Amino acid sequence: MPEPTTAVAEPLRGTRDAPPAGSEFAPLLRTVRGQGLLERRRTWYALGIAGNALALAGIVTGIVLTGDSWWSLLLAPLLAVFGARTAFIGHDAGHSQISAGKSAAHFIGLIHGNLLLGMSYAWWNDKHNRHHANPNHIDKDPDVVADVLVFTGAQAKERSGFRRRLTRNQAWLFFPLTLLEGVALKIHGFQDLRRQSPRERAVEGLLLVTHVAAYATLLLTSLSPGKALAFAALHQALFGLHLGLAFAPNHKGMEMPDPNGERWGHLHRQVLTSRNIRGGALTDWFLGGLNYQIEHHLFPSMPRPHLRLAQPLVRAHCRELGIPYAETGLVDSYRQALRHLHAVGEPLRAE
Repeated sequence: MPEPTTAVAEPLRGTRDAPPAGSEFAPLLRTVRGQGLLERRRTWYALGIAGNALALAGIVTGIVLTGDSWWSLLLAPLLAVFGARTAFIGHDAGHSQISAGKSAAHFIGLIHGNLLLGMSYAWWNDKHNRHHANPNHIDKDPDVVADVLVFTGAQAKERSGFRRRLTRNQAWLFFPLTLLEGVALKIHGFQDLRRQSPRERAVEGLLLVTHVAAYATLLLTSLSPGKALAFAALHQALFGLHLGLAFAPNHKGMEMPDPNGERWGHLHRQVLTSRNIRGGALTDWFLGGLNYQIEHHLFPSMPRPHLRLAQPLVRAHCRELGIPYAETGLVDSYRQALRHLHAVGEPLRAE
């Protein structure tokens, strides 16, 4: 995963401004751009950021005022939910959805990632850039590299020992494992400091340490050690679960390009590997706009509120070209993702 880095984390790559003449994506890009859907919504994001900050401040105030009581644990789920909202803002900043300026996007990302969540913005950008460039590509997408989970039969065959037993039951273990994701993301961020340049490491490291210190201070000055530990465990577990619920439906169980096969164009590469989730305003809010995964992958710099407006255009364009457009309900999306993980582990269960 480590790659050379610059002193400032680069924003996540956006859509190509000039696709090859005659490409299948070019007409769609012209239509979307012509309707102003790539123009930024600064006021929408400013209100969202302010509202999220007020919610976080209210929860912190509630923890302090409730004091050393088990009732404080009722605030842990709220902190997890609005922590996920914070992560979605950092995600959008990294894609230059909020601001075209690199400095402003970088600042927003550092505040919402490193300071408020204890997650490294530079690490996330590096990893997410490579995912967007080649989604579900077994050799290029870090999200499908064999780790705790595996995503292909070839990966499963190489498992041994404890991990082989884990792979046999990985579908059943997927959501329990997401309870650890919040902590894992923080650990990855600290580990990534070694990859970063001295200047970037100093800024990122200081903000990460500040987050840990502030979080520990808040809990230990408001709660007894036992209650503080219980609050932190519940909060981090639910935060990881929330992110898992948001990310799991997007690509798992979708097409995986053949590394030795024909290289797909941008439209096929992004559409065939992504899955959309049906739903209304509540789904949009809960999943942070990632339920429009196809549109997001085609147009990474498109502001979140424009994704639903672009959806009919993308769906019609895919229908015209005969390209499958995957869209399903939230529960069924989890069923499809888990079915894929279950099938990958099937040969090992037959031993």
